[in-house]
Amino acid sequence: MQVKKTELAASSALHARRAPGDFLDCYTVDATMSVRDAADIITDFPSWARMLLVVRRIVTTPFGLDNDGPAAADRVGIFPVESETGYELIAGFDDKHLDFRVSVLSDDETISLATWVAPHNLGGRLYLTAIMPFHVAIARDALARVGREDHHLRRLHQPRSV
Repeated sequence: MQVKKTELAASSALHARRAPGDFLDCYTVDATMSVRDAADIITDFPSWARMLLVVRRIVTTPFGLDNDGPAAADRVGIFPVESETGYELIAGFDDKHLDFRVSVLSDDETISLATWVAPHNLGGRLYLTAIMPFHVAIARDALARVGREDHHLRRLHQPRSV
């Protein structure tokens, strides 16, 4: 499954959050599943990414950073869901060093994963710089898993020739 870097769709609610100095990236893959199904796959991190989250927790805890986000009735993986429509799910939370949200967006032919980050201070900018290579690897891997699962499900539901 080919994951491509792209621009965030104009219809995304993340655009309302953007301000100068914010970080925003977006990747897409061909897939037709629902945004909730895609978000569940995206946040079901593989073991190597879960290990990175453990390292993050160890490194950031002494600085008082939030590793779990606020309590929420609805979550995808570790992220509280902020909003969900038929075509976009936004999850994430605000912390003292930065605010972040991820958007899982569907246009019926592709699933996009966008990440928006608004650093509050030098610590937030340093943190964002430090995690960037890992963020890109995790985002690309997540969408590749969405693409593979979508492909697998479509093959299962195709009528068989006789």
